[in-house]
Amino acid sequence: MKKIFAMAIATVTVVACTTTKKAEPVKTKAQQLLERLDTLRQKGIMYGHQDDPFYGLTWEYDKDSSDVKNVCGDWPAVMGFELGGIEMGDEKNLDSVPFTRMREEILNHYNRGGIITISWHPRNPVTTIEGGGNAGQKFPEGTAWDVSDSTVVKNVLEGGSRYDIFQTWIQRVSDFLASLKTADGEKIPLIFRPWHENSGSWFWWGEKLCTAEEYKALWNLLQDKLIADGFDNLVWAYSPGCQDNLTAERLLDRYPGDDRVDMLGLDGYQWVPEEKEAFVERTKQNLSVLCEVAKEHGLIPALTETGMKNLSEPTWWTSTLLPAVEKFPISYLLTWRNYKEEWFGPSTSKPDAPYFVEFYNNDKTLFLKEITE
Repeated sequence: MKKIFAMAIATVTVVACTTTKKAEPVKTKAQQLLERLDTLRQKGIMYGHQDDPFYGLTWEYDKDSSDVKNVCGDWPAVMGFELGGIEMGDEKNLDSVPFTRMREEILNHYNRGGIITISWHPRNPVTTIEGGGNAGQKFPEGTAWDVSDSTVVKNVLEGGSRYDIFQTWIQRVSDFLASLKTADGEKIPLIFRPWHENSGSWFWWGEKLCTAEEYKALWNLLQDKLIADGFDNLVWAYSPGCQDNLTAERLLDRYPGDDRVDMLGLDGYQWVPEEKEAFVERTKQNLSVLCEVAKEHGLIPALTETGMKNLSEPTWWTSTLLPAVEKFPISYLLTWRNYKEEWFGPSTSKPDAPYFVEFYNNDKTLFLKEITE
């Protein structure tokens, strides 16, 4: 009897040991950011602004300044930054933003609790001479917008004539991304959005400049290198441009694959007041397709670039943009930069400011304070 009891205890002990739960694996910075993005979009749509802390319509590089904050009293939830020029070893990016200042502002926004997204418009590796930088270059010669050669993508892939130099360019991107850490060495999570608007043909990686397979190989070339370099803090965003009568098949035409993409975005602008109705209808139709495809593929949808050039319609924020997006479960929308000759965000110096405040106060929009509560 005692023997049977002892065996029973032993059996229970063995079972107990074998059913002990394993420790949950530590989530990467990218996984943590994805979960946060998914949670926040249940609350509303985050507002983002490109180059927000660097300059505005009436100022440049003032400490803790922002056209958005100056108008509504709050920072944008999302800030966009651009790496174009880093591949050349330049000190400033293609919009003349010093990379040292960019690193500083990325850290500042992360420490505030904000979200960072980064794009890269590398120069044309076929028509650009290494070491030439941005100085003296006539737009678009040698830039990302230089589509004078239709073999660029083919030439940067393995076996191509510009493969080696492009590897150097990617290494420079990697080096900069590696520097995006907190004081204690913590990696800063960010949304990385390369090779965007590929459904158009104004960039050297555009639709008419390479085949679908070449485009995917370009995506893989960059992604494989950065993954090999240990970047587990990048949320990869794929974002072609908005199109008339978008279909799921068209949206996914050059899609790299579910194992390579975390976010699915679209870029779409209104350029003149006369396009208002068309912009609203196209945006609604495109976002409907985007959100459905994102749901099917387990991705987070976003309007990764948008805006009205120079906001010649002051009420645009509430009369056009909000009605176009408010019913869709997108993570964020990002308006492009405020440059003195072409701007897309609000400014205290322009008549759209009070309407942006209305946009800010709307329950559907989220700014920094609301995502850090």
